[in-house]
Amino acid sequence: MPHLHIKEFKDIQYPQRVDEVVFNFSVFNVNHTNDTLISVTVEDDTFFLLHRNDSNKNLLKSDKLTRPASIYNVHKALLAYAKVSGIEVLSSNVPEYEKNVHLEEVSALKKIEFFATKFPDADDIRIEVGFGSGRHLLHQAVSNPEILFIGIEIHRPSIEQVLKQITIQKINNLLVLDYDARLFMELVPSNLVSKVYVHFPVPWDKKPHRRVISTAFIEEVNRTLQVGGTLELRTDSENYYAYSYETFIAFNKTTLHINKNKDIAVSSKYEDRWKKMEKNIYDVTMINEEFSDDLFIEGNFDFQECSLSRDEICALHSKTEKFEEGFIHFERIYENQKQFLIRLSMGSFDRPEHLYLHLENKNVSYYPQLPLRSRSNLLVHKYLDGVLHG
Repeated sequence: MPHLHIKEFKDIQYPQRVDEVVFNFSVFNVNHTNDTLISVTVEDDTFFLLHRNDSNKNLLKSDKLTRPASIYNVHKALLAYAKVSGIEVLSSNVPEYEKNVHLEEVSALKKIEFFATKFPDADDIRIEVGFGSGRHLLHQAVSNPEILFIGIEIHRPSIEQVLKQITIQKINNLLVLDYDARLFMELVPSNLVSKVYVHFPVPWDKKPHRRVISTAFIEEVNRTLQVGGTLELRTDSENYYAYSYETFIAFNKTTLHINKNKDIAVSSKYEDRWKKMEKNIYDVTMINEEFSDDLFIEGNFDFQECSLSRDEICALHSKTEKFEEGFIHFERIYENQKQFLIRLSMGSFDRPEHLYLHLENKNVSYYPQLPLRSRSNLLVHKYLDGVLHG
């Protein structure tokens, strides 16, 4: 992760603009003096820089929750803050370079709002979850120019590598999203997608709740697939294969095709390595045979005025509210003289979202963006509104 190791943190005046970087405000953790968030906007990205002093080591880096897909924008923000604040940088892994020419004009990278507002319309749509190096995704897009592909990945360097190739190869039928695929599937319209690829997902043997393949994920994919559409899992993990097979077969009605060491048109560098190691590769293909009801989501993320006092807001720290539909966990409370920021996790138990709430003059809003407009998030939002309204 890009960061600056600094001698001493210095705050600045807000708002302030430095070249193409706008610093909006800063807030301080009410329970830990060594934790500061700085709101920054670069181009179309609004995110937080994080200052933290752990074990007498001062670090300025990007906040993990809001970090944008563009690493270049993070680098620009860190260097701009060092410049305007006059902090002494002891060491740095932030390069000073111009933006890669192949990333100057990037139209393929989309934010979640793009899909939530109006989902793309095409005769055939295919989705790849966790595209990694992008070798399979790029091959599919180039080989099928009449099909719209959506690639989902949370590893920033992988995203940038694919975006470069989209520019170099002039690919115009591929969209890229930096988001949790389990949440993304909840807003895909029903009966729209022909294929969903999940190639070599992280096995998460020690944290199985983080696996992409789950009962809830399969249900959402089934809903989004056309009749005859497929969910295609490919894995080298014996444990993941066994777990996935048991999860698929537990459904009352399912059609599966199982293949072992099947050759496909393109393989990743990791798959090539595993084959040299003579590891087995398993393919589990689920075929959807039923038409689903249309997706219907009702509600909004509006708040009433907050009626809590400062002490009551601060007392929310570390509290958890659980409901039948999901939960809300208040992780940290930040403030300055004018406003509060609450870091929280909320939503369904197996697919939570992590985000911030902004409170100023009794007005409440999500910051810097709304949660995904899913059924579970909308239900939990009502409880959250009630907690803040008192």
